[in-house]
Parts: sequence; C-alpha cells; structure tokens
Amino acid sequence: MDIIFLEQVKVQTKLGVPAWERMLPQTIILDIEIGCDLSQAGKSDAIADTIDYGAVVERIRGTLNEHSFQLVEALAEHICQLILSEFGALSVKIKVAKPSILPGLKALGVVIERK
Repeated sequence: MDIIFLEQVKVQTKLGVPAWERMLPQTIILDIEIGCDLSQAGKSDAIADTIDYGAVVERIRGTLNEHSFQLVEALAEHICQLILSEFGALSVKIKVAKPSILPGLKALGVVIERK
C-alpha cells in the first residue's frame, strides 16, 4: 500500500470538554497518512488517478468549521471516516494535536488508524 502524507496541517475548530473552550475556534495540528494505491497515478501523471490532497485539506477545514467536538478522539474519528468514505482511501492514520493547551505541555492529542 502507498501513502499520501499531509504533515503539520493547521486548522481552526471549536474543541474541548469545558464549554468555555468551545466558545472560540482554536488551532489544532494534524498529521495525516492516507493509504491508497498510487501505481496508476505514477503511470498516468493524472490527478484523477490519485487522492487530491488539496481537496482533502479543504474538506477537513470545511467540516471542522461546521462541527464542534468535545473530545480529540471524536474529532480524529470524524476526519478518518470522512477521508475513508468521501475520498476512497484504503486506510487513514491521523495524529491530532492541541498545542499549548495546558501549562508546561507542548501539546496533547491522539493517534488513531482506521481501515
């Protein structure tokens, strides 16, 4: 299986358990690996034979603008299912990080993988 990766994708969303944390959008950082078969795209050099990563990022930003999540886990699951269902990926691995959310902590988050 081949991998398309999107690293350090910064997006805005409302995320957090306390209601005050979901009042304003905050920046989260995504690292995404999309499993797919890139053999045809390598031969054809055509965007139609691959997953358009620009469209993936645009779709993620759109959905995170529309939805609010309490848990990082729920946000990660939502994005994985979106990429699997809308872009035909074979697998998705995502790391969601909330930077500087707690004093003395660089970031917190989760890594999940779905097929």
